[in-house]
Parts: sequence; C-alpha cells; structure tokens
Amino acid sequence: MDILHAPKATIRTRIQTLRQAMQGHGIDACMVPSSDPHLSEYLPPRWQGREWFSGFTGSVGTLIVSADFAGVWTDSRYWSQAEAELAGTGIALIKIPAVGSAAHIEWLADHVRAGGTVAVDGAVLGLAAARMLQQALDARGVRLRTDLDLLDEVWPERPGLPAAPVYEHVAPHASMTRRAKLAALRSAMRDLGADWHFISTLDDIAYLFNLRGADVSYNPIFLAHALVGTQRATLFVADGKVPPALRDALAADGVDLAGYRQAAAALTALGDAAASATLLLDPRRITLGLRQAVPATLKVIEAINPTSFAKSRKSDAEADHVRATMEQDGAALCEFFAWLEQALATQTVTELMIDEQITAARARRPAFVSPSFGTIAGFNGNGAMPHYHATAASHATIAGDGLLLIDSGGQYLGGTTDITRVVPIGQISAEH
Repeated sequence: MDILHAPKATIRTRIQTLRQAMQGHGIDACMVPSSDPHLSEYLPPRWQGREWFSGFTGSVGTLIVSADFAGVWTDSRYWSQAEAELAGTGIALIKIPAVGSAAHIEWLADHVRAGGTVAVDGAVLGLAAARMLQQALDARGVRLRTDLDLLDEVWPERPGLPAAPVYEHVAPHASMTRRAKLAALRSAMRDLGADWHFISTLDDIAYLFNLRGADVSYNPIFLAHALVGTQRATLFVADGKVPPALRDALAADGVDLAGYRQAAAALTALGDAAASATLLLDPRRITLGLRQAVPATLKVIEAINPTSFAKSRKSDAEADHVRATMEQDGAALCEFFAWLEQALATQTVTELMIDEQITAARARRPAFVSPSFGTIAGFNGNGAMPHYHATAASHATIAGDGLLLIDSGGQYLGGTTDITRVVPIGQISAEH
C-alpha cells in the first residue's frame, strides 16, 4: 500500500467497522457530533470521535454514516480544510451556511426510511439539539436511539478521562471567594424558586468554584459536573484529580466531592430524597442523557445558568485584571514583532515559526497559562483561508512581498486575549 494513502485507507476501514456495529444493533444511520458531555467547543481526546472516524480535524462538524453514505456537515470556515482531509476517504463534504444549521437533521429526516432507526449518543447530544432532532424524526416515523455509545464498540484504543490535576484559582486574580459565589448563586436559585441546580458547562464550574485545570486544549478548565443545593454542593470529578489540601478547602466551603460518573445517578436520586423539590436546569447547557436522568416526578425549571450571567458582569477588580492582562499580552506582542523584523532580515522565517515565537514571548510574561487557541499564521493566500493552520507537512515560507495574517491569543490568570494583526511584508501594492 502507498504510504501516502494509508491514512485514507484507515478511515475507510473505521467507517466500515462502524457500519458493521450499526448493522448488529439494527441502526440505519449513526450521527457523531463534535461534542462531549459538557457541550464543549474544544474536546478532550476521548470524545474526538468525529475526527477519529473521518480524519477531519476541524473543531466544528457533524458526521453521519448510513449503510451506503457517509458525510461531514461543516460551515464555510472549514470547507477547504475538509475537502483536503476527506479526499479519498469515501466521506462526502456537505457544506452548510452557518454553525447553527439543521441541514444534517433535515438529511436524516429525508433519507432514513419510515420505521428506520437513527442512533446518536445521548451523553454528548445537547438537549436543545435532541428536541429538534426528535421532532424531525417523529414527523417521518423514524425511531431515535440515544442509549448507544458506538464509539466504545469500534474504537479499541479510545482514550480515557484526562488525568491532569485540579488547582485553585486564588487571590488576587480570584477577586470573589468561592463562598461568596455560591451564596450569590443560591440567591438566584431562590428567586427562581429552585432548591437544586445542576451545572455541566465547564467554564461555569471553573468560575463558580474558583478552580482551574488542564483537561481541554487552550482552556484552563477540568471535566466535572456540579449539583448545588441550598446548603451544600457536590462536585463530580474523577478520582485523584483534586489534591488532599484542596479537597479539605472545598469541604470547608460546603463542597463535597463524588466520582465523575456518579452525576446522573445523583440526579435520579433527587426524586427519592426530595420529592417536593425543584431543580433548575439550563436546556442549552445540558445533554439529553443527563436530562433523562432527572425523575419525571421532580419539578424542573428551565432557565439560563445564573453563573453565565455572573461571569459577564465584571467587578472593578476583575476589569483591572483584564486590563493588566492586555498590557502584558501587548508587551509580548511588541517583543514578538521586534524578533520578526530582525528575523526577516537575517534568516528564513516560516509560518510555523510565528506560532513558536509568539507563544514563547507570551510564556515569558507573568501569569501566562497557555495559548487561548491554536495560532493562525497565514502568508498571502494562506491568510485568506478561514481557520488555516500551518503544519509541518504544509506551510509557507514568509519571503518576498505580501501580507501575513496573525490570529492568536493567550490565557492568563487575569483574563484571556484574542488578537488579529495583518503584517505587511516587503513591498505592498494597491492590490494587497
């Protein structure tokens, strides 16, 4: 086999293995979204199933596989990338106009026979998306199964849960204590008439408990669910991730720890422990699987997570930290651009070096944590491709005349940056 075509052949084999598993379960079509149990944008390796099956590495896209068709639905930011990565795999690129498009749902409703079955893992399917999908399939007499995780059956070396430790986000950057944030949340719960509040979104959890981690690329967050009651809260996190001293500090603030996989059972148990209680859920920030764990006897209020509002309202101290972060990031950029100007005159510079140097400059600034996303450095035509990323196998040398697009950012203890610059290289013409 030609080594250049080996990865494409591997993708075709994986799709065929998935089809065999589907046949064994009586599934007519399988949907693999770009999602995890927290509906994150950036996914831990364990839930990068769409990429593993298709070879398409963009951060947004939905894979659908039937007995005689396989396709990836993605928006215009990734069309060029998807065309190159899907070529030779037998997987079609379906172009959609925007991220929120329901075109893949329409395809399922139009192409799966009445009486047929569509499968998608309910543990990673957002509740709002599930309701839309269920409605479309019901109208065509198609059954929806959400109790299967076919990735586990056909992905023999599927990664486990991330093991990076959780650490505390402390003063001065944490300008409000964990106790104060929990008190503010409970006040909002009382205003809504809720006795319990369940949270799955990782940024909300990191904010509420003043905790950080490294489970997701480019984001200082960790995998967890949270159940907040009127007196105590429970954080569902994998064993061994919270150091003993931090565990004690959490307990002192009324926060108990439980296993990551116990979250659904805890929701179910609310029906027995508090029959007259009311649970607050955000329907756009919870998966179908977790919503199904809530007993039918439990009253549910659907509203936006109060912490989502709280995060948006910056105190004077938080605003000061953001400004200080921008100053540090600006200093890093000045250092980088000084290097670039000198390097262009003395050595060969590639797109890959832009990422290396700009990240190194940021890393020398105080309170730097990590890049906030993968750096985009595109010279001339590459800069015109949405979400272009240089690789060792395909990148440009920055030489001659043209424009260099740089889109990058950093995570700092005091805030997050995202900057875009267009740098003139050589002589710039009117066409440029």
